[in-house]
Amino acid sequence: MIRPAGPPPLPPRPQGPQGPGGNHCPICGGTGFILKDVPLGHPDFGKAIPCKCKEEERQWRRLNAFQSMSNLEAMARFNFDNFIAEPSWLPLQTQQVLRRAHESARHFAAMPEGWLLLTGTYGCGKTHLAAAIANQRVDQGQPAVFVVMPDLLDHLRSAFGPNSEVTYDRLFEQVRETKLLVLDDLGTQSSTPWAQEKLFQLLNHRYNGQLPTVITTNQRLEDMDQRIRSRLMDINLVERIHITAPDFRSGANPSQGELSTLSLHHAQHFHSFEINRRSLSAEELSNLRRVRDAALSFAEEPLGWLVLMGTHGVGKTHLAAAIANLQREQGRNDAMFVVVPDFLDYLRGAFNPQSPIPYDRRFDEVKKAPLLVFDDLGTESATPWAKEKLFQLLNYRYSANLPTVITTSAEPGEIEPWLRTRMFDVDRCQVWALKVASYRGGADQQARRKGKN
Repeated sequence: MIRPAGPPPLPPRPQGPQGPGGNHCPICGGTGFILKDVPLGHPDFGKAIPCKCKEEERQWRRLNAFQSMSNLEAMARFNFDNFIAEPSWLPLQTQQVLRRAHESARHFAAMPEGWLLLTGTYGCGKTHLAAAIANQRVDQGQPAVFVVMPDLLDHLRSAFGPNSEVTYDRLFEQVRETKLLVLDDLGTQSSTPWAQEKLFQLLNHRYNGQLPTVITTNQRLEDMDQRIRSRLMDINLVERIHITAPDFRSGANPSQGELSTLSLHHAQHFHSFEINRRSLSAEELSNLRRVRDAALSFAEEPLGWLVLMGTHGVGKTHLAAAIANLQREQGRNDAMFVVVPDFLDYLRGAFNPQSPIPYDRRFDEVKKAPLLVFDDLGTESATPWAKEKLFQLLNYRYSANLPTVITTSAEPGEIEPWLRTRMFDVDRCQVWALKVASYRGGADQQARRKGKN
């Protein structure tokens, strides 16, 4: 079976009325207009109105303008069969989320009911699944419109033009009433009052009518207009799936190239953290156990801040990564593990006009992460710009009381006063110092390695 390349083909374009020498329309005689047979004094007396043959031509033009919005021809390559639902390089929890998204999209394509909301970062597979839904409906001979949100607004604006084949009201009504609407990249449109109002009118109409709708967005719901957010959070109508996979476009193992480097610490768990180090005194062993237990308790119920202090190689990063890994394994939080100097480099790179992700988006991605591990704070370049960015980020997380893990080898007196006062706020933060010698490269690590061999 040969698959159609896009939306169902338009019916043949009707031939307009022909002039002298051709086959005339039996109603208008080829003029395209008629005079109504009404008595003198009637409002339509003597007024030329379009003939039915002209109305068929206009209807064809309206349908053509409406279907031209749908970008399915360019998205024809996206289907369910070529979607990788369980990439082997991703953590098990992420594979499970992708598989659930894949199954939900298939089910929706077979029986479109309610709304399906796919959220997640750039390149995680949202658009692929949304286009696959629309393509499958088209393959089955059912109408479906797939449109990127900024493109939809451009089409609506152009409908105001004098040369538009379809009026704005007619086009907007067709979008609102279409049997299946797929809106891709919600949140990337301009935030002008007009655009916000059109978006609300569209979604509110489809919400009230419970019309089948698929929406993809990389924007957090809390950042959206409250009217739209409340509708997207209606669990009786909307199935929301947050895809935690990284950007598939960055290569075969995209998890290595994202801002979060948690995948590089996949072996660092609480069970692999060496506690019984023979080179330590009883007091040092007691300290190590208390810090490990505090980190495990935080991982099981992340509240406020946890700060791990100590010299290099004592296990701060291991425990911080273990917290994030436990959260990922249990599927309770989308944890980000970010090395502070790398984070600042990412921000600087986002100022480049060639950057695929704008600066604001990159900054908010970290600032509002459900769980943030900020590793190696204090080793970054202490420029005024870097200090300002760190203040903005950590002050926001402190004020919002977002779960945050910080590791630092700096002494308390070396930490910026604004940060030190927040870190030592006992109501929101717990500070633990690892008062042990470096494990990395020491006798205990060498003995453990020999034992494995």
